[in-house]
Amino acid sequence: MTTDESETRRRSARSRTRRRFLTAAGTAGAVALAGCSAERTDGSDGGDGSGSDGTGDGTDTDDGDGEGDGGDDETPTLTVATYTSFIDAPSVSPGEWLKEEFESRVDAELEWATPDNEVNYYVERAASGAGIDADLYVGLTTEDLVRVDEELDGDLFAEAGEIEGRDAVKQGLRFDPFDRAVPYDTGYVSLVYDGTTMEAPETFDGLLDDEHAGALIAQNPGASSTGRAFLLHTINRFGDGGVASDGDGEAIEGEDGDPDYDYLDYWTDLQENDVRVLGSWDDAYAAWSEGEAPIVVSYSTDQVFADMEGQDLEKHQIRFLNDQAYANPEGMAVFADADEPDLAREFMSFMLEPDVQGEIAQRNVAFPATDGAELPSDYAELAKEPADPVTFTYDELQGSVDAWVEAWERQFAGN
Repeated sequence: MTTDESETRRRSARSRTRRRFLTAAGTAGAVALAGCSAERTDGSDGGDGSGSDGTGDGTDTDDGDGEGDGGDDETPTLTVATYTSFIDAPSVSPGEWLKEEFESRVDAELEWATPDNEVNYYVERAASGAGIDADLYVGLTTEDLVRVDEELDGDLFAEAGEIEGRDAVKQGLRFDPFDRAVPYDTGYVSLVYDGTTMEAPETFDGLLDDEHAGALIAQNPGASSTGRAFLLHTINRFGDGGVASDGDGEAIEGEDGDPDYDYLDYWTDLQENDVRVLGSWDDAYAAWSEGEAPIVVSYSTDQVFADMEGQDLEKHQIRFLNDQAYANPEGMAVFADADEPDLAREFMSFMLEPDVQGEIAQRNVAFPATDGAELPSDYAELAKEPADPVTFTYDELQGSVDAWVEAWERQFAGN
């Protein structure tokens, strides 16, 4: 894609009616089994951002040695923004290891920024004309980029540019048509079930059987990235019935191909079969862990951390409905106004090195984004990949994802 084509498409995306930026609701609970990339802290209280040291300014503070304050003779500081569980999940997380390893290889200091509102914090700052107090964002999804472009007239992120190792990123994970975000890992949203108490259904329709009444715990797609991915999978399966057709009368048709039955109909049937929807992944997974229901919407890498903790893997079985799971790659991008853009790109190259890719996958309980990542020999046995991964592209989500979620919220609340 040429630069002119990229800019034209960006402007087209921004000229659409701006939709509200979905903010997550509630705060994340600390659960024993937390871990996957996509098993991230979904919650947000709408705050203005706080660092992991509790300062409230969205960044970690220095130790007081004066380094990283911008002087010519001082060590440069790279500020990397991300979601909280990437650096301090109660189980494992890659943040501390990445900081130590990067600083051992590069003459620079890395500080993490973990604003409560995640990428929306930076959207709000950009919209108000405030400066962006970070160099790089780690943890972007396709939906994030769609909303960024719908909310802002200017560029929040710069084009990726020269990143070593980028050619090794799997083609199917490259989700940004404007060449800003570079994937570093991916997860698959699936069902996790307690195989000691039941056998999960094999299809979406099977979840509606009487024998599975009250068996499923899911997440609110308006507050949870995990719940949103599962909702998108149901839209892929059953179609949207014209919810996001913008008046042109052309509905997105699901794989089942029944024009008289769409994802809202499916969710009505799930409600009638007593599905339980909680606010965040943490809430849902904690409830499932406590035995409140035998099935939870989660990730196909669930056995990786269960094995680390010595859990009974029979209680952590994976089910791919209709042999599918929703792919949820995560990417990293340099802020357009970064103080250290070259250092940010050096960090992106570092993130794609084979040994680093392996560590990210294990510590974030996810799949690497590149071919050739260094992983334990048994990792593939524990991290399950679907025969048929599905996802929506940037173009398919543009102008649609908010309408889908809002329609679900109206219906679910009404019922």
